[in-house]
Amino acid sequence: MGSAPAAVAPWRSVANVTLAALFAMNLLNYIDRFILQALLRTVAKDPALNLDDSQSGVLVSAFFISYTLFSPIVGWFGDRLPRKRLLAVGVGVWSLATFGTGLAHSYGEIIFARSLLGIGEATYAVLTPSLISDLFPRSKRNTALTVFYLAIPIGAALGYGLGGGLNWLLGWRAAFYIVGLPGLAVAVAALFLHEPARGAAEGVGEAERQRFEALPLSWPLYATLLRNRSFVLNTLGMALGAFALGGLQAWTPTYLAPGGEEDEVAHVGLWLGVVVAGSGFLGTALGWFSAERLGRRWQGAYFWVCGLSTLAAAPFILLALLARTELAVYAFMFLGLTLAFFNFGPANTINVNVTSPKIRAAAVAVNLFLIHLLGDIPSPALMGTVSDWLQRTGTVPKEALFWAESVTLPALLLSGLFFCLGARYLKGDQEAVLREMRH
Repeated sequence: MGSAPAAVAPWRSVANVTLAALFAMNLLNYIDRFILQALLRTVAKDPALNLDDSQSGVLVSAFFISYTLFSPIVGWFGDRLPRKRLLAVGVGVWSLATFGTGLAHSYGEIIFARSLLGIGEATYAVLTPSLISDLFPRSKRNTALTVFYLAIPIGAALGYGLGGGLNWLLGWRAAFYIVGLPGLAVAVAALFLHEPARGAAEGVGEAERQRFEALPLSWPLYATLLRNRSFVLNTLGMALGAFALGGLQAWTPTYLAPGGEEDEVAHVGLWLGVVVAGSGFLGTALGWFSAERLGRRWQGAYFWVCGLSTLAAAPFILLALLARTELAVYAFMFLGLTLAFFNFGPANTINVNVTSPKIRAAAVAVNLFLIHLLGDIPSPALMGTVSDWLQRTGTVPKEALFWAESVTLPALLLSGLFFCLGARYLKGDQEAVLREMRH
């Protein structure tokens, strides 16, 4: 009896160290992704580029297009090859792409660099949830994934803050050089990560796990995702949430600093960074806590936490867009984003808990593909197009961007509705995964 804790401790240590390394990589991932959003107007005004709002929106969307198209390919390989080697390649590619963005002197060159960034980051985003789900049992998985996804708001905040600050000190090109280089060292470090066996943390016997892992992958197995109601509704909820948040993240810095002056961009980047970091940390932590507490008492609680918080976020986002003082803008934005960030941990936990370990990388890839295809691929470009159209009709730029950003509000409401609809199916879909492994 007394020897059991000692046997478990090394496994826990390896899992926690691996999670810490993945968190650090994810932090760098989102810094590299969000630095463009902080500098979008500044980059657009560069004489070598000279972009209008529609082109700027497409520039943001270019990342998500390649990210989305490449995700299914990574998912297929991720279910068959060592994941840490694929991670190392992905981190190296996205770091080179970030550095290359600073070298771009034409619209085609910068589109290419941001598209390459999407390929590198798709590798990371697809594979890490699968790794984490094999490191931690179901009782600890929501906590582990919540810790991992805390890097998103913190990294986004650092991207906003570093983007504005480095641009003010050294220019926008230097900002991309400085944040891109550290990733090359991180890519090498990824080769030394611990890689668990697929399904190792599902709580089944080793003989059952090995028999299950040995079963051939087949297209009918992948097709089960389409019949998995929890997976489908969760993906739709996440996609519409991504439409809203992706558009807001792309255009809010420009909405608050429409002139694109260096000091103005730095000021907005700093305060948006504070708001995103604070709301992201608080919202993700509260979402984890709510899901953990309510999940012990009510079936489908993870879905209810995601749905009700997303519905509650919409009014605060509207108030932020309507506010006329800087303090009110940031206060309402903080409240709205805090509620929107509730679903980061629970929604991603739902995805891995209701899908088979054999196809988890592919399931995450399909989820990401649909999230971005329906979400933050169209929204930045759509909002830029709306802004340009309104300005051509005589609307002043600030008001045009207000109406462009307002298209995110119906998406938030629909996102919350899909999450709530999924609650009734969660228990049955989770139990089906364990039955599959044991029979």
